[in-house]
Parts: sequence; C-alpha cells; structure tokens
Amino acid sequence: MNLQEGQVFKAIFITRGRNTGKPHAVELRAVYYNKMIYFSRRNPNSDWLKNAIASPDVRLEYNNESYVGKASLVIDEDLAKKISCLKYSDKRSEESRVVLQVRLYE
Repeated sequence: MNLQEGQVFKAIFITRGRNTGKPHAVELRAVYYNKMIYFSRRNPNSDWLKNAIASPDVRLEYNNESYVGKASLVIDEDLAKKISCLKYSDKRSEESRVVLQVRLYE
C-alpha cells in the first residue's frame, strides 16, 4: 500500500450493508499504524461502522488501487488514544472515539 508509519490519508471504505447486503462506500480519514489501517468515530451510530461490525470483510480504495481486509473493533483504550493523536492534531485528539482496525490481506 506504500504508506508511512503514522500517515493520515483519505480512502474509500467499502462495507456490505447489514440490511441490504449491497456495497456501501464512504470516504473516510484513515491512519496507517503498525501495518494496520484505522478508522474512528466519536459515536458508534454510523452505517459504515455498524456494517463492518456485522460483516467484517471490507474493501479499501486508495490511490486508484483496491485492497481487501478484515475489520475489528479496537478494545485497547491506549491504542485508541494513540490513533486519535495520530489522526488529529487539534482538540479532537482528546475525544473518546470508537476505533476500527483493518488488517489487509496480502
């Protein structure tokens, strides 16, 4: 994927709709850290997050390339805080967030 450790970037995150089964795509800010891709939200009330939890096989589009991986919630609070600090350089880095990690398939 050719990203640098701690790099913040925008990607198209594609999940399978938990009700429709159809692809659901959204552009999100992401963080590359420890060979994983991280996405976060202040609250769990977003379709992309609910979809990824219900069906963790996801796809990313970045730099005109497509990648597939497996999503899971981050339960380690220290890691979640680290991701927020990498993702935001302002007051938002201090907010509690729900963090989703994606391990890309090789």
